[in-house]
Amino acid sequence: MKQILTRIILIHFFILINIFAQKSSKQQSDPILSAIHGVQSSSTENRLPELLNDAKVLLSDAFIADILSDTFEVVYNLNRIFDLLAEADQYGEMDIEDKEEFERFEQSLVLLYTKKFTTLDKVEAGINAENMRMDVTSMTEPLQVEMGATQFTIIEDRDGHVPLVINKKVNQFIDYFKSKGRRQFEIWLDRVEVYGPMISKKLEDNNLPPELLYLAMIESGLNPKAYSKAAASGLWQFIYSTGKIYGLNRNWYVDERRDPEKATLAAIAYLSDLYEEFDHWYLALAAYNSGEGRIRRARQLHQTTDFWQMHSLPRETRNYIPYFLAATIMAKQPVKYGFYKKEKTKKPYSYDIVEIEKSADLMVLARSAETSFKILQQLNPELRQSATPNELYSLKIPIGKKSVFLKNYNALPENERFAPQFVTHRVRNGESLWTIARKYRVSVHDLTAVNKIRNRSMIRINQKLTIPVPGMNLTTRPRQKSSMQGFNKLTYKVRIGDTLGHIAEDYGTRASSIRKWNGLKYGQNIYPGQKLTLWIKQG
Repeated sequence: MKQILTRIILIHFFILINIFAQKSSKQQSDPILSAIHGVQSSSTENRLPELLNDAKVLLSDAFIADILSDTFEVVYNLNRIFDLLAEADQYGEMDIEDKEEFERFEQSLVLLYTKKFTTLDKVEAGINAENMRMDVTSMTEPLQVEMGATQFTIIEDRDGHVPLVINKKVNQFIDYFKSKGRRQFEIWLDRVEVYGPMISKKLEDNNLPPELLYLAMIESGLNPKAYSKAAASGLWQFIYSTGKIYGLNRNWYVDERRDPEKATLAAIAYLSDLYEEFDHWYLALAAYNSGEGRIRRARQLHQTTDFWQMHSLPRETRNYIPYFLAATIMAKQPVKYGFYKKEKTKKPYSYDIVEIEKSADLMVLARSAETSFKILQQLNPELRQSATPNELYSLKIPIGKKSVFLKNYNALPENERFAPQFVTHRVRNGESLWTIARKYRVSVHDLTAVNKIRNRSMIRINQKLTIPVPGMNLTTRPRQKSSMQGFNKLTYKVRIGDTLGHIAEDYGTRASSIRKWNGLKYGQNIYPGQKLTLWIKQG
C-alpha cells in the first residue's frame, strides 16, 4: 500500500514540476536545480521561483493528506499556499516571464483545487466564489451583447439604490444559480444571515446602496478567508496594494483584509471614491472588478456611460455586472426563485471584546472563554497565526463570555497566559535572509519586519535574528502515553527540507497524527533539528 501511495505522490509531484518548470532563460535560478547542485539563493536573486517552489512542496503535502483523507491537513496546506501567493505582490512589479509563470501556477492550482481534491467536499472551500464566477463566465460567453439601444426590463430603480434590471444575460446567470450553482448559492444565502446585518448597517451609516451587500457575496461568497488567484483576500477581495491604500494592514500576525468590519469600511471608502468619479453604480462596480483605468478608457473609446455598450471591456468585466444583478435580484427574493430558509438559521456576526496585552496562544484563550479554538478563529479571521500579536490586541470572543474569560484567564500563571512566539537564529557563513526564511518556513517579508531590517542584503555572520515561529515552547503540550498497543515508538530528527506530509508518507501515518503526538497546532511549523515522536504500526 505504501509503495502504491508513494508512486501516486511522485507521479503527481513530477507532473507539477513539469507544469511549473522554469523557462530556459531562468534555469540558473530554478529552486529545484539549485537544490540539486547545492547553489544557495542570494538576497539579490529573483525570489519568485523560490516562492513557487515552496508552494509546490505544500501542494504535494496537500496531495498526500488528500489521499489519506486527512481533511484538516489538506485545508491547512492549501491555506498556507494562499498566504504564500498573497505575498508575491510585495516583491514589486513582475516582469512578463514572472507574470506568465505565476499565472500558470495559479491556473493549475485552481484546477487542482476544484477538480482533484476529494476531501474538499467536506469543507467550505475558500476559492469557490471566484471559481463560480469564472465557470459561469465561460458558460455564458456565446450569448453576445446586443448592439444598438440596450434592451432590458427594469425591476427596481430608486434613488439611493443600485438600479436592478433584467436582460438575456442576467437571465442566463439566474438560470445558472438555480441549477449548477444552486448548492453554492444556498451557502451564500446562509452567510448573508451571518454577515449581512453588519454590512447593511455600515452601508446605511455611510449612505450607500443596500444592494452593495451582494457585491461581497459574489466576490467572496461572504467568506472572510476567501482567496482568489489574483492574490485578493477577504470578504471584499482586496489585493494587498489596494488594501494598504485604504488602511488594511498585513503583517506576521494579522491580515486585516480578512477582518469583516475593517474590510467592509475599506470597501465603503473605495466604492465611494469610484462612484464619485464615474457617477454611475454599474461603472463603479465594473471599476471595482477591473480597475479604474480600463473603465476610463472604455468610456472614452465608446463615448458613452452606458455600461452595456462598452464592448471593449474584458470578458470577465462584461459579465460582472449581470452576474451581480442576478445574485442581487435572487437574494432579495429567494423564495421566488426556489430558495427556502432552513429551519436552523445562523446567528449574526456578533461578539464581546477583551484586551490581550501581548502574544497569547489561541488554544489557551479559547479554554479561558470556555469555547472552541475553531469558534475563536471564526470570530477573528484576520489572525494569521494561532496566537494574538505581540502587542495590545482586541480579541473577539462569543457574546456573554467576557466575565468568565477574565476570571479564567487572570487565574492563569503568567507563563501560561502568554505564548513565546520566537526562536533565535545566529547567522552562519553563506546564509542569506532567503535561505534562513526557507529553513524555518517563514516569509522574508515577515523576517525583515520582525527584525526591522531595511536592507535585505545587509546581514552579517554571527548576527542574531529573531525568527517568528508560532506556538513554540507551549506549556499546554499534551502528555503522550509511554506506549501504544500495537505500535512502536520512534524518535525522528527533522532534516532540512522535511515537511510533516512527507514524514507522514514515509512512515505510513498521517500528518495530523504527528501533530497530535507532538502537541503541534495548525500554524506551528517544524524546523531542522527538532525531534518528533512517531508511533509506527508493528509488523
